[in-house]
Amino acid sequence: MTKDALFEIGLEELPARFIDDAEAQLKYKTEQWLHELRLSYQAVESFSTPRRLAVLIKGLDESQKTIEEEAKGPALKIAQDENGNWTKAAIGFTKGQGKSIDDIYTKDINGTTYIFVQKRIEGKTTYDLLTSFGTIIESIQFQKNMRWAEQSMRYARPIRWLLALYGEKVVPFEVAQVKTGNQTFGHRFLGSSITIQRADAYQNELKNSFVIADSKEREDMILSQINALEAEKGFNVIVDDELLQEVRNLVEYPTVFAGSFENSFLQLPKEVLITSMKVHQRYFPVESSAGELLATFIGVRNGIKDHIEQVVKGNEKVIHARLSDAEFFFEEDKKHSIDFYQDKLKRVVFQEKLGTITDKVNRVVAISSQIAELLQVDRDEKKRSIRTAEVCKFDLATNMVNEFTNLQGVIGEKYALYNKENAKVATAIREHYLPLHSDDPIPNTVEGAIVSVADKLDTIVGCISIGLIPTGSQDPYGLRRQAVGILRILDEKKWNIALEDLLNITRDIYRTLEIEQNEETVITKDITDFFRLRANHVMKLNNVEADIIDAVIKQRIGVFHYTIEKAKVLAAKRNDDTFKSVNESLIRVLNLSKKGTRETDIDQAYFGTESEASLYRHYQEITPKFMEANQNYDAVEAMNYLATLATPIHDFFENNMVMTDDMQIRTNRMTLLKKISDLVNQYADLTMIEWKQQF
Repeated sequence: MTKDALFEIGLEELPARFIDDAEAQLKYKTEQWLHELRLSYQAVESFSTPRRLAVLIKGLDESQKTIEEEAKGPALKIAQDENGNWTKAAIGFTKGQGKSIDDIYTKDINGTTYIFVQKRIEGKTTYDLLTSFGTIIESIQFQKNMRWAEQSMRYARPIRWLLALYGEKVVPFEVAQVKTGNQTFGHRFLGSSITIQRADAYQNELKNSFVIADSKEREDMILSQINALEAEKGFNVIVDDELLQEVRNLVEYPTVFAGSFENSFLQLPKEVLITSMKVHQRYFPVESSAGELLATFIGVRNGIKDHIEQVVKGNEKVIHARLSDAEFFFEEDKKHSIDFYQDKLKRVVFQEKLGTITDKVNRVVAISSQIAELLQVDRDEKKRSIRTAEVCKFDLATNMVNEFTNLQGVIGEKYALYNKENAKVATAIREHYLPLHSDDPIPNTVEGAIVSVADKLDTIVGCISIGLIPTGSQDPYGLRRQAVGILRILDEKKWNIALEDLLNITRDIYRTLEIEQNEETVITKDITDFFRLRANHVMKLNNVEADIIDAVIKQRIGVFHYTIEKAKVLAAKRNDDTFKSVNESLIRVLNLSKKGTRETDIDQAYFGTESEASLYRHYQEITPKFMEANQNYDAVEAMNYLATLATPIHDFFENNMVMTDDMQIRTNRMTLLKKISDLVNQYADLTMIEWKQQF
């Protein structure tokens, strides 16, 4: 016999950004809780609205499973004394298990005899066990919490009611002085209190009171109504997934409506209009079939269609005020030059120890100039890169960016063009913030990519140099995201610059600054460790396995696109049976060379066998070829040259004893192996790879 169970947490309106995560936690924690209680069920369904979080447990058994369990006690030598009598340890063990010494039996485990008892754990009734659900409610974590009234409990919003049913019976418990019952509440304005008679009636009862408990159903309602409007009006609604998820979590009963604003506002930059609609008002922008932005917006009301005309008028007044402000800021900003805003940045602090935005810009200019040199870009590209670096932050001092902070760079591009800056410089001003997120596009222009890397390098190296290293979830300057951005640009742009060279350029600049920094050795280690973790992350996104990642970045991260290519070559070789003899030979050299040898030259006079001389000849022959392939970043060709050493290495070990008693011969042989290992290590440390071939 099974019944359904229902738990609902009634709250003051939750912030939309809290809801999806809280619902997911509630479902997961409920499933884990049921598993720990040994309660069988058919399914767990979760629900959420701005005013509630709920779970419905379907097909829940009426009692816990009864289990037979073997309990292990102390070793027999401890459980019995020399006369064979049970000791206090044995007696205490059996009492603790609800058994007596008569129930003891023994078993040998790995040569030691232990005492055991067999115990039966009777299953309790489900109804009695469900009273502990309050611990699940209390365990839900939110981004921010609050206290209310005289409560010591911290929660996202005050708990106003608790519904807890098993079948038709209320499950009694209390959280934050709120007792459970069988009552919930419908829509705040359209609904009323509802008595839920049975757990499985929950969704329908709420729907009758203008609450759609399933967030996905609300989302589908919104999309369906938007599609109907598109068909009726002949326009296209720009549906952003992130905004859609937010809007569905702002309403309990969605009704879509269309509003409009004055055509004169269309003179504003498209990005300003869209941001104002989406970020400030949670509206969906509208385009014509030709892709032009229209003076129309789509909103979602929390309620039904009654008096929707008044709702539309109210929203039109609000968007008019918002866009009027934007228009004012836009016109005021255009009255001033780029130099005017550049001067204002001298008084804007970037970071207390790292100085003003102007200080940062000066460092970015110096880094950009050196990156351009390393890339060997042409004179015009270098000139544009430096100019981009000089003005890349000017829009931070504008009214428009102060109002629409997420438009930094975008506004910079618009105002740069208005001020007759070079078009490529203007584009690069916008692009230097890219990628904004891990899956965003990287800068398209050379200038944008150079300044993007320079800006991010300055922030990362600067923050780490003064001890601001991300910990756990705390990363206020977005260093992790920016490091991933650098690595993605290095990879996707195929820049033949080692990451370490870029870091050295930046550190050299910081060494000249009169700011308090950590010790040089500490800074170097912190920066290296930080970028290794980020490189590891990016390579995993490229489906590279952990051991291969460790192998290719052990020496250095290097030229990142080449490092990734080497990793891909090794990943393919891992399961290649024909590569077995190669990695065996190379790994044997690497392992032996780790025993160390003093630095010396190879003396051919000490070669005692032809195999020894042959290995040396092969080493001399392939070294320049391997180095050329390495310098051309050809991972396949470089590995092919290393592979040609496999046979002469095998012959060498077959015919020579490396650790011979003759120290001069031993040193000579170890030196040869060390030189070969140094060559291999330039590619990767193959000893760190878990080879799949069966040896």
